[in-house]
Amino acid sequence: MATKKYAVIGIGQFGKAIAKVLSSKGFEVMAIDNNEEIVDSIGEDVAYAVTLDATDKKALQSQNIAEFDAVVVAIGSDFEKRLLCSSILLDLQVKRIITRANGEAQRIILQKMGITEILSPEEEVGVIVAERLSNPSIVSYLQLPDDYRIAEIISPKNCINKTFGEIDLRDKYKLSLITLKKEIHVTRGGKELAEHHIMGVPDSKQILEATDRLLIFGHIKDIDRFLQINT
Repeated sequence: MATKKYAVIGIGQFGKAIAKVLSSKGFEVMAIDNNEEIVDSIGEDVAYAVTLDATDKKALQSQNIAEFDAVVVAIGSDFEKRLLCSSILLDLQVKRIITRANGEAQRIILQKMGITEILSPEEEVGVIVAERLSNPSIVSYLQLPDDYRIAEIISPKNCINKTFGEIDLRDKYKLSLITLKKEIHVTRGGKELAEHHIMGVPDSKQILEATDRLLIFGHIKDIDRFLQINT
C-alpha cells in the first residue's frame, strides 16, 4: 500500500504540530511556508520542506499539490491569504482540503466557498478547557455528532472498589466502556513518573481502582448523569 501524502501550508505553532504528528506516524509530509527560516526549522522533521508563496497558483502546481491525499491550510492571522490559498486548491481539484478558521464569520465564508472540513483550534481548545473547569472528572474527550462523545474520566469515588458488573454502565447509565487505563510507575531520567496505559477491555469482574481512568462512550447527558451520581 502506497504511503499517504499530506501537505501542510502555514508552519506556525499549529501547522508545525500537525506536520510533525503526521510525519511521526509514517506519512509523507510536505511543509510549506513563505518564511525560509521557519521552513529550515522543520526540515528534519518532514519529508519535504518548501519555501513558497501559497497564494501563487503556479508555485503550488510546481509541487504537484493536486497529487496529495489532503492539504491542510494552517496559515495563521492573514485570513485573506488563507482564503486565496483555499480557493486555488479548489481550482486545482485537490482531493481533500482542511482549512483553519478563526471565528464563526470565517467559518461561514469558507463554507460558502465549498470548504467542508474546517478547523477552529482556539475555539475547540476553549471548549475543552471550559469543560474541564466545569467538570474536573473529565480528563479529555472527543466530541462526536448528535451530542455523543468519547470521554476519558477519573474513577468516580462511588464506583471505586466495585466491579464493572456492579457498576453496570450499560443498563444503569446507557454508557459503553471502551477500555480501562491503569496507572503505571516508570523511571525516566532518574525520576519516578506515573503514567496511564491502556489495559485492554476489562470484564465484568474487573475491580475499579482509585487511580484508574475510564474511556466511555455515550450521550453527553448520560455521561453527565453518571458523574453527578457517582462523583
